Amino acid sequence: MAEVFFYERPVPLNRTAHKDLRLKAVPSLKFAANVHSVPLTGVEFPAAARDMPILFAGADIKEAGPMALLGLRQNENLFVDADGQWVANTYVPAFIRRYPFILAEKPADQEGGDDFTVFLDEAYEGFNQTEGERLFQDDGTDAEMLTNAVNFLGEFQQHVARTHWFMDQLRQHDLLEPRNIRLEKDGKSINLNGLFVVSEEKLRQLDEKVAHEFLKEGVLGWIYAHLLSLANIDRVSLRLNEREQTEVGTTGSTAVN
Repeated sequence: MAEVFFYERPVPLNRTAHKDLRLKAVPSLKFAANVHSVPLTGVEFPAAARDMPILFAGADIKEAGPMALLGLRQNENLFVDADGQWVANTYVPAFIRRYPFILAEKPADQEGGDDFTVFLDEAYEGFNQTEGERLFQDDGTDAEMLTNAVNFLGEFQQHVARTHWFMDQLRQHDLLEPRNIRLEKDGKSINLNGLFVVSEEKLRQLDEKVAHEFLKEGVLGWIYAHLLSLANIDRVSLRLNEREQTEVGTTGSTAVN
């Protein structure tokens, strides 16, 4: 969950350096247009499962974590169009919604307080000193907008911790198995490697005590949301087909002109 992906110039939020900073609403998510997957927390599984595949990715099972698959080609998010608009009526992962703020480990040269501090992306086009909502009030305290953003970051971090616990349960009970996804398109193949899914066979073999604990803790709900979401791989493939048709049409129009 530590990757910052689309944060170009993340810096610690500073009451002095950023005292006059404002955040203008920008109706665009083009900053996320080049990510084909983002980390996902377990609490998001039920909502995300309606629209996108939820898989576990990592160099190995020990490092695997949940992610939402947003595209099938490198550096391409099929849920963001050329105008930076997210596909209507589909889930936007919290990892993206928290931008341009992020809660990250405190730099080594900072002392005291919590282990995490709020960072912001100074490169974000919505930041300026004349338009939008202020981050700080005249007395230096947090403005309402910043308070809400920081609260969201705190909740997100709690969900991350709960998701780490969830992953520990999957590993402890040996429920993950490798899954390579291969799609054939126009004589070419798309291979997605380094992925893991929950084994339904091993899930059925859980003893009654563990299954009851999983049910009580909400683990089973997250697992079944993940399993149901796998059908969305075909829907993402269809999005790629539509994107390719648009690309061909644009190229054709350019050639005619």
